[in-house]
Amino acid sequence: IYIAPSKALVQEKLRDWNQKLGSWGINCLELTGDNESYNIRNIQEADVIVTTPEKFDAVTRYRIKDGGLSFFSDIALVLIDEVHLLNEPRGAALEAIVCRIKMLSRNPEMKASPLAHVRFVAVSATIPNIGDLAEWLMVPIQGIKNTHPVLFAPPNYFHRFGEEMRPVKLTTKVFGYTPAKNDFLFEKRLQNYIFDLLMQYSRAKSAMIFCSTRKGAQEAAQRLSQTAMTFGHSNPFIKDREQQERLREASLLCSDKQMQSYILYGVGYHNGGLCLKDRNLIEGLFLNGDLQVCALQILLPMESTYQHIQYNKEKGLYMEYDRSMILQMSGRAGRPPFDDTGMVIIMTRRETVHLYQNLLSGCEMVESQLLSCITEHLTAEVVQLTISDITRAIEWMKCSYLYNPENYAIKKGIPSDRIEKHMQEICVQKVNELSRNQMIWTDEDGFLLKPLEPGRLMTKYYLRFDTMKNIMLAPADCSVEDALHVVCRAEEIAWIQLRRNEKKLLNDINTDKDGRLRFHILGDNKKRKKRIQTREEKIFLLANDCLTGDPSLHDLSMSQDMNSICSNGCRIAKCMKEYFIYKKNYKGALNSTLLAKSFHQKLWDDSPYLLKQLPGIGMVTAKVMFIDLSLATLLHLIS
Repeated sequence: IYIAPSKALVQEKLRDWNQKLGSWGINCLELTGDNESYNIRNIQEADVIVTTPEKFDAVTRYRIKDGGLSFFSDIALVLIDEVHLLNEPRGAALEAIVCRIKMLSRNPEMKASPLAHVRFVAVSATIPNIGDLAEWLMVPIQGIKNTHPVLFAPPNYFHRFGEEMRPVKLTTKVFGYTPAKNDFLFEKRLQNYIFDLLMQYSRAKSAMIFCSTRKGAQEAAQRLSQTAMTFGHSNPFIKDREQQERLREASLLCSDKQMQSYILYGVGYHNGGLCLKDRNLIEGLFLNGDLQVCALQILLPMESTYQHIQYNKEKGLYMEYDRSMILQMSGRAGRPPFDDTGMVIIMTRRETVHLYQNLLSGCEMVESQLLSCITEHLTAEVVQLTISDITRAIEWMKCSYLYNPENYAIKKGIPSDRIEKHMQEICVQKVNELSRNQMIWTDEDGFLLKPLEPGRLMTKYYLRFDTMKNIMLAPADCSVEDALHVVCRAEEIAWIQLRRNEKKLLNDINTDKDGRLRFHILGDNKKRKKRIQTREEKIFLLANDCLTGDPSLHDLSMSQDMNSICSNGCRIAKCMKEYFIYKKNYKGALNSTLLAKSFHQKLWDDSPYLLKQLPGIGMVTAKVMFIDLSLATLLHLIS
């Protein structure tokens, strides 16, 4: 099993290993969100599985009735790439996977299987507390050799390699700048400094600038080409006439008019908004050295990297790049085939400079993030029968990295028996909480543990505990509107913010002069509210606007919020449907089904534009068919 934090890394390994191992008859299988065309038989027949933590965790959860865990006995080797992911919120899924494998490997029934002797190989570019990870991966003290963290268990040893072992010497610098009024303006301000940094540090070598949005990449390229233009024949990005001529010829091949002018000055950008032909053109120009500077969001090999803050399209807000992404981008400046030295420059706010300095120097401790979502993962193990009693639950916690690190809700340096007692207290507390909320069953002594249907559904649909509790509190006569309100309160989309500049747009949507919306936000007087005030109200309105089939909002950030609401909303509504069937509440089940289908199609079930679901029919055609031909449903079309 090869586990990496990103789909890009997984797919890179899949291509490489298929090429190298395919001729030996070794079957590699990708398990990511990009590949859903597999079944449990494909998994059982695979020799190598390449996957992300969340996908592997989810597959082994919801496939349990189909034998989701049956292939575990064949697991002999687990490869964990960028194990420092443990230090991020996503690290809890990775930790849960390793715990599950360790627990099952100790099962007496597995004694004769490869799983009983499973080996872990974990690698990272920067971990100061490597001893904690070694202990977690079962490396004995006598196997620890202080020779960059590469962890092996068994054979029992780990090696630490210093910077002197890098094939390409990497220099990193972090620059802090005064914050702007908001993150959008701050990103634009950073563009003012890029050219000077290039002149000072790029040494006339190729450079790549990571921007947080498609538009940001385009604007950075535009700004740099405009600055280069002022140099005339002394353009620092063009070395000779031959390069200039190649760039001129390449610009004629580019279909993007703006890009044509950028290429002439030795600058380009690369993002998902370009057609495939233009993307390939830019990649080729950059790799052969004709295009010296490229602004993008996608990883390519480079000599220098310049990194901004990140716009998270799933969460719809600016945030710092996570640890794995920073290390991946930094590593691109140190690829052996391209040069013997590399430079990484990070541009951030003044107050966050120390965070990146600590990260890049290997001073940031890697700690467990399991405690924040231990309730959900504990339920999953009970559902999968990995845990059947409180003793096994405590043993599971001992298998976690939570049991090893230096600071997790208790003071450093306390005796091991006190640590174990603290773990037992956490475990019993979480078990009691799950029992009170009908997720699991416990006997009178609180010893035996069995899954109940709500817990199974929470595990199957990968939902947060609070979201499942809200589903269970839905009214008995749950309408479509009630079900939509449950979705709007879900933890999965709780990160969506109500921004000040969005309020007027949302107020106008709720006023709904054209009668487009199915539901509205009502005040205490049962009239439509004139002022939207909360995050939940924003989510409710965005969902309604999106499900008209013809959203009135075209703002990029709110459109991305809509996409996230629909993808998460569909999953939550499907869980609601199954919960209502379990409770024999068929009205609630029907309305939840309609809501799930609506989220999937981004269209209400009673919309006059249902024909938009058909291939080749867009919103314009659907409107014409309804208004001019009175065709609104599939039945109308057939008749």
